[in-house]
Amino acid sequence: QAQLVESGGGLVQAGGSLRLSCAASGRTFSQYAFLGWFRQAPGKEREFVAAVSWGGTNIRYADSVKGRFTISRDNGKNMMYLQMNSLKPEDTAVYYCGAGPYGSSRVADFGSWGQGTQVTVPS
Repeated sequence: QAQLVESGGGLVQAGGSLRLSCAASGRTFSQYAFLGWFRQAPGKEREFVAAVSWGGTNIRYADSVKGRFTISRDNGKNMMYLQMNSLKPEDTAVYYCGAGPYGSSRVADFGSWGQGTQVTVPS
């Protein structure tokens, strides 16, 4: 069964940067047409952050992270990344990567979730 594994979270001060990674196991990475990053803060629903197509030509961002976060993928290495700059306390959440249909940003459309990685930005 396909499974995605997130890593790279941690504690960072406001204004700092982190790079999250997502690795695939059990399935060739290039078979994922659309890969995305989502996050879930305590007491809130999981929300879309960013997504990228297989070839990297279709990229989407939530308005809240545009200009600060950059998503990328390396199919040869079976990896996807989320570079997060200018982090804010409101970015604090557990970050998940998931696989979904081309062009979607709906949480309900995505699956193969990993265990998540915690990002904490103290206020």
